[in-house]
Parts: sequence; C-alpha cells; structure tokens
Amino acid sequence: MSCCLQHWSKAYINNQEALPICNAPHKLSQIDDEGLASAVKDHLQSCGKYVCAQDIVDYSNKGISLTTAQRWMKKLGYHWAKDPKGQYVDGYECQDVVHYHQNIFLPVWFHYQSQMWKWKEDDVTVEEVEEVSTVAVASGCRVVVWFHDESTFYANDRRKQCWVHDSEGAVPQPKGEDTSLMVADFVSVDYGFLHSKDGSESVRVLFRAGKARDSFFTNQDITAHAAKAMSILEKDYPDEDHVLIFDNACTHLKRADDALSAYTMPKWPSSTWGVSISTDSPDGKPLKGKIHMGDGWLPNGNPQSLYFSEGPNNKAGWFKGMLQILIEHRYTNTPNLKAQCKDFKCPGDGKDDCCCHRLMYNQPDFANVESVLEASCCARNFNVIFLPKFHCELNFIEQCWSFAKQIYCMKDSSSSAAALEKNVIDSLDAVLIFSIRSARFIDAYQKGLNGTQAA
Repeated sequence: MSCCLQHWSKAYINNQEALPICNAPHKLSQIDDEGLASAVKDHLQSCGKYVCAQDIVDYSNKGISLTTAQRWMKKLGYHWAKDPKGQYVDGYECQDVVHYHQNIFLPVWFHYQSQMWKWKEDDVTVEEVEEVSTVAVASGCRVVVWFHDESTFYANDRRKQCWVHDSEGAVPQPKGEDTSLMVADFVSVDYGFLHSKDGSESVRVLFRAGKARDSFFTNQDITAHAAKAMSILEKDYPDEDHVLIFDNACTHLKRADDALSAYTMPKWPSSTWGVSISTDSPDGKPLKGKIHMGDGWLPNGNPQSLYFSEGPNNKAGWFKGMLQILIEHRYTNTPNLKAQCKDFKCPGDGKDDCCCHRLMYNQPDFANVESVLEASCCARNFNVIFLPKFHCELNFIEQCWSFAKQIYCMKDSSSSAAALEKNVIDSLDAVLIFSIRSARFIDAYQKGLNGTQAA
C-alpha cells in the first residue's frame, strides 16, 4: 500500500489531474432490486401504521439481520421520528358548523376577496402587489381584512432540542409553565400588526390573565380592543374599507343583556319574568336583579314590545308570554302547542311548530340578534366576520403566533415579569406575515373539500 501511495503522490505532483480512480465494481444491496423493494413496501403498508424493522425480518425468507432490515427501512423512505401531527378536525362535520361554513362564511369572504390586494407567492417576504380587480377599481377603494386573536406565552417555554456536549450533565429544571403573558392583536396581510403610520400607537394588548392578576379577557375588553383598532384605522387608513375578523368564541359572541332570547320564556303571561343580570355593589359584592327584554319585530317590520303596556286585569308591565307573542306574529294554532319539547330535544323532522320555544327561536328577530362586538363595530361602519367554529386554520394570525413562539423559545430564560414582556415583544416584532396557507384552506373549502382533504 505504501508503494501505491508513493506512486500516486509522484503522479499527482507531475499532473494534478491524474487522480487515482477505483474501478472496482460496487456491491449492490438486495433492496436495490425494484421488485423486492415494491414487495417489501406493500408488506409494510399492510402491517398498519406502527411498522418496524422486525416486520421486514419476519417477511424475508433470506435470513437478513435486524441491522440490515433497519438499513432497508431507510432506503424505503422510513425514518424513526415522532408521529407528525396535523390540524384538529373535531367538530368539522357538525351540521351547524357545516351550514355556517358553507352558507355564511365562504360567500361573505369571496364577496370581499374580489376587492382585496392580490399578493404573489414567489417570496412572501417581498411585497410584490398585483393589480386590484376591476370590482375594486369601480368601487374606488380596496378592502383590508384584519384578523384578531389572543395567544399566551409562558415563562418556562424553552427549546427542548439542541447540541449538547458529552461533558454536560443534567440541569435542574423549573416545574410547570410558571408566569404567563397573554397577547391580543390585529394583523393583516397588507400592513402586518396594526399600528399607526407614525408608530406611536399600537393596538397590541399585553394581559396577565389570572384570578389574582389582571382577571380575564372579557367581552368588554374585546369590545374596547376593537374600538381602539377602529380609531387608528379611521385616523390613518381612511381610504380603505376595513373588515374585522374574530374567532367564533363565546366571549366574542356575547349579546347584550336585554337581547332577544326564547330561553326560559314562559308560555303564559308573568308579572315576575325578566332577564336575570348580575351587577357589582359598591362594596364589590355581586347583586342579582332582573331587567325587561328588548323589543322584537313583527313580520311587517313594526316594533313589538314583549310586555303589556295596558290590558285586562291590570297587567300593565307584565311579560306577555310566548303564546301572545306568537299570536301577534299570526300563529293562530299556538294555544294547542306545548311550551317546549322534553329536555329541549325537538324531533328532527324539519318541522318548526313542534313547540312554542322552537317557533320563537326561528323568528327572524330572535335568530338574527347581533352580538355586542358586532353591534359596536357596525355602528362605526366596520364590517365584522366571525370564523367558523373549530376552524383555527383559517385565521392566519395563528401561524404568526407559532413563528413568534419558535423565536421566543430560543431566547434567554424569562426570569422576571419584565424579561418575559421584553422577550415576547421582541419575538413578535421579528414575525414574518404568513397568509398563503390559510388562503389555500379557504380556496379548498370553497371547492368542496373537507378539513382532512384540504390538509
């Protein structure tokens, strides 16, 4: 061997292109045979989800070792890793979710989409804008969609995998998630996170959620957050139509205390029935009371009071009862109906006249009650869309949160409240805007695919 090295070295000094080449034939593995590889793949697929190298050993009649089977697994495209997780699809096929998704959300979205900017997909970090559609040109302004959401960062969230030197030992770790900081914000494809043009104002809210801290983010907080966002948009972005999009959460959908609702309504007149509310007394203790429910609407568009203004037997101020309300809606057969079906479980036969409660629920004035958030936004000429329940993949701010948390987990430990806040803000400021994935989901749903197919 030394003689060969000497010969090769002298040849290389004289001619640097004279490199030694090994002409020995390469030994092929049995798995390189396409027929065998195809048969093994078929066998592994028949073994179910949790396959292993031992399945190949058991299948082979050539007596291969477990180590060889592991090499074959890699050649066939398998690798040992955690099971990749996709989006959750629980609740996607519920009848009310499908109805709202197909008949309300998607039509409204595609109505506005024709007036939005169209962004190229070549490089999402570069703002290359296509021309606005002819519809937007005709209307004189374009639509900007703002997505709202909240997310929580924890002090002990840290990256779990990294390069570790052989000399390093186990390091004591804090137990639990420790202090948290919730962030609420608005984001759009066109402008990123919402702030004034001069950068002096921002709608970002940092909230220390908890019973002994800043309490919890209530409907009142959401409404105030939206009001601040609308003020900035009216001041700095007046030449565009703005649409605010919120999750379909109970906090966002809360109605006014006196909003129309057939729940607990009695069939007959009552002097005591009203909407139960809870207020705080001067000493901080909750006080329970009742208020009158707001007016409804008759089929001809006239307002309908749910309480007697005057009537027989001195019933002024009494609640009319579902029977009288429905008679005023010209349902003459209501005296023969029961107040409600047993356990509120109406028969699924498509009929709406099984009980008084169901008839009331299906009246337009009861079915189309605006939430407090929606009413406050519409009063300032801002349109609101609520995402379908369980469809967080349609809110692209979720991907912004995910990217921010990847950055946050690599920062130094948040040992104090000030450090936690600084790390969160720095992570959010480094976020790129991700919108293509959610737009593809919307397009897939519009074409008739379900959640599993779209993913």
